Amino acid sequence: MSKQINIKKTRTILALAPHPDDLEIGCGGTLAEHVERGHEVHVFIATFGDVGGSGEMRKAEQEAASHILGVKKIHWGGFSDTKLPQLTQKLMDALEDLIAKVKPDTVYVNYAEDTHQDHRTLAQVARSVTRYIPNVLCYETPSSMNFEPSLFMDIHDVLSHKIRALEAHASQVEATHVTLNILEIALATARFRGVQGKLSCAEAFVPVRMRL
Repeated sequence: MSKQINIKKTRTILALAPHPDDLEIGCGGTLAEHVERGHEVHVFIATFGDVGGSGEMRKAEQEAASHILGVKKIHWGGFSDTKLPQLTQKLMDALEDLIAKVKPDTVYVNYAEDTHQDHRTLAQVARSVTRYIPNVLCYETPSSMNFEPSLFMDIHDVLSHKIRALEAHASQVEATHVTLNILEIALATARFRGVQGKLSCAEAFVPVRMRL
């Protein structure tokens, strides 16, 4: 009898964000967990976030954070911060080209209902360009509204990766406009979502589509 060899294909993950640090806040632990599982992780950052600080500095911070998480490659959109609504077609073209190149089986993108116009635009465009992707999940950021997750990733073993990646965004740690910094917000959210998901700490998602 011939022996059947089961070869598991490496999964390819693509995570989309409007600005540097959005991914680390929303799904940094999940991306680290994918890397731990041997998956290939790519990220797309639409802008350099220069309205919130030096674009050059924020680019360097994102590169440091991505290295901590184990990201294979950062794909920069180079779009103008806060101007994505005026650049919808160019953003769509860029993402369609990227998806054709990377060929992800799973895409993460920020939740569409949000107070920031760049977040809303990226989520809307992503809904169109990922229409043939089998797994599409929406993560939360501090500006998300009415976020009601039903899917949770256990990030207990990679929480330190998430925190170190957030610390790499040094120029943004205190730039929250509230009394908590981004590290405190991330830890509080991880514990709260963990309770919801019956875990010690978690990141939460609203699935657009999931293939079991």
